Amino acid sequence: MSILIVNWNVRDLLRECLRAILTTPGAYWETTGLLRLGRYTAEIWVLDNASSDGSVAMVRAEFPSVKLVAGDRNLGFTGGNNLLLRRCAGRYALLLNPDTQLQDDAIVRMLDYAEGHPDVGVLGPRLRYGDGSWQPSRRRFPTLMTGLMESTLLQQWFPRNRWARAYYMEDTPDDLVQDVDWVVGACMLVRRATWEQVGLLDEGYFMYSEEMDWCRRIVAAGWRVVYFPPAVVVHYEGQSSGQVIAARHIRFQRSKIRYFAKYHGPLAAGLLRIFIWLTYLWQLGEESAKYILGHKRDLRRERISAYAQVLRSGFRWEE
Repeated sequence: MSILIVNWNVRDLLRECLRAILTTPGAYWETTGLLRLGRYTAEIWVLDNASSDGSVAMVRAEFPSVKLVAGDRNLGFTGGNNLLLRRCAGRYALLLNPDTQLQDDAIVRMLDYAEGHPDVGVLGPRLRYGDGSWQPSRRRFPTLMTGLMESTLLQQWFPRNRWARAYYMEDTPDDLVQDVDWVVGACMLVRRATWEQVGLLDEGYFMYSEEMDWCRRIVAAGWRVVYFPPAVVVHYEGQSSGQVIAARHIRFQRSKIRYFAKYHGPLAAGLLRIFIWLTYLWQLGEESAKYILGHKRDLRRERISAYAQVLRSGFRWEE
């Protein structure tokens, strides 16, 4: 298999991610340069998206057997993974965020299941947050109401709304192996035969929604997407994108609208774009009022700047 990690300015988390792979029970480097994992062998690839924190030097010094690609620009999650998918040799690829840590023998468990179920195209583990709580990592494909209610101002006001709960599959047990529409891309095992049939990730998404789009194409091609809780992975969510707050908002909402344009048509996407733009206008007004009243002005100034950038973007994308 090929373990593919796309990194941007999270050197210390990347180090721990690689260490967790190498401490899988029984793991050792063979003289061939492959990592032995039980009855499997693996190559590890790291694509660095032009980090400025010494990530490249760290990998070279501490993990010389890792195949390192030092990029000169930020290709994003999608472009970086596609570059590695074109280069890797494994029958499976494990797309793994650098802000994750595989627990125990999670890799071997996932491979064992995939080998025993040849109709499975994608396998996703159960995720934990850094504080130990469970992170929802299985989803249904969204409806327009989901788009309006999930990860918007309305969800802040109505966090237990039924559309978001259905999207997160809160009506089904989260500790059972089950077929799902899609799994969160922080850690996902993909069969080579699957991506060779349906194609690579859609690079129209810089980041966010790309795994949902990929799984939709994979399911449409007749493959199964399986949520597999016997494998557990810790995910310190948003450590790369959290470094640029306005860009994170823009990229998340832009990708969401693009997905709806692709699968629900221009009318639904246009409605969603206008609605989301108005929610940020509302938030800009709230923050401005609090600033005028003198409430935590440094925080309000930061948020006003971020929301203004978001509004100016208009959530446009390049095809």
